[in-house]
Formats: sequence, C-alpha cells, structure tokens
Amino acid sequence: MNLRRTAAALADTGPVLVLASIAGAGSFTHIRDTATQHGQHGPMAWAVAVCIDLTCVMAARERQRDKRHGATRRVSWPTLVLAGGILLSLAANLAQAQPTPWGRIVAATPPASFLVAVSMLERRAGRTAAGKAVPVPVPAVPDEDGQDEPLVLVPSPPEEPSPDPSSPRPADELVAFARRVAAEHEQAHGEPITRDKLRARLGVSNQLASTLLRELRAS
Repeated sequence: MNLRRTAAALADTGPVLVLASIAGAGSFTHIRDTATQHGQHGPMAWAVAVCIDLTCVMAARERQRDKRHGATRRVSWPTLVLAGGILLSLAANLAQAQPTPWGRIVAATPPASFLVAVSMLERRAGRTAAGKAVPVPVPAVPDEDGQDEPLVLVPSPPEEPSPDPSSPRPADELVAFARRVAAEHEQAHGEPITRDKLRARLGVSNQLASTLLRELRAS
C-alpha cells in the first residue's frame, strides 16, 4: 500500500518537478547570458540568475503561507515580488531572443513554463494544507481513579418548540396530506420523517410542522 501510494505521488508530482527544473534551467541560462553581456562576469552572472529564479520560488511559497494564515489579499508583497521576478526573467529571456516573432515566443517559453510549474506546485500545496485536519484541544476531566480522561462533548439534537395551547388544530385536509407525505418518506427511506423534512416538504412553519408531527404520532 505504501509503495503504491508513493508511486502515485511520484507520478502525480514528478512531471511538474521535471517541468520546473527544465524551465528553470532554460531561464537561468538566458538570465546568466544577459547578465554577462551587461558587465556581470563569472560568479556574479550566476548569482544574478540564481537570485531571480529563487526569488520567484520564495515569493510563491510566501503566498501559500499567507493563505494558510488567512491573509487573502489579492495584491500582497509576495505577489508583487513574484510578478517582478517573472518580469525580470521574461525580459532577460527576450533579450537573448532573435528579433523575430517566433524567436521571442521560443525565448519566452522557459519563464512562462517555470511560472506555470510554480503555480501548479503552489496550488497542490494549498490543497494539501486545506485537507489536513486541524487539531482541537479537548479538555480533560479526572475519572474515578483520579486519571485524566478526555471530555467528549456530544451535541444535543435540536429541540422542537413546545406546543402552544392556544394554537388552533390544523385542518383535516392538511393533516391527511402530511400523513401521505410521511408515509411516502418512510416507505422510501425506511425511517420516520422528521420535523425539518416535513416542514420543507409542506412549506410550513416550524410550529405548524411540529403540530402536524404530533398529530401523526398520536394517530
């Protein structure tokens, strides 16, 4: 089971990681060449390329961290940083392109693919974080032996409103119709109809639905 789950995770995430690596390498090369042409030689050209690419990754992860903490602003600092990094990468790639439409399209492919891969990884990380259960602290109470046991709170069912003695008895036609609806529900679902379902089927108030249910139970 673990091997199957690991294989499924690799098959799901592997293509995105390969795409991100290839696109990042292509974008990295163009940025390094552009930096070299503009006076940044040797390690400095590599440093410029690494800074731009890692800035995009860091900004994407920071956007995901903001979502996990409930910060849902459309324009945030990580978003601006990510947009700036993508624009710098795109500009460096276009600077290395041939001055033809297809040359610019081909040169713009690595940063665009890198952005798509980063956004996919960010989206999947958001789904994984949303699917995790949030632990809720449960108070503990001592049992008869003095040991602490967790206190489990079971929600009580909603209480039906108490009957109003002054409310008139519903019409016989309405009671008959409610009896037919209740019988159809019990036949279809194998259980008696509840007040809320009876109210929804008849379109009446909670008080009238409770009164009708009592009439049905009494008969």
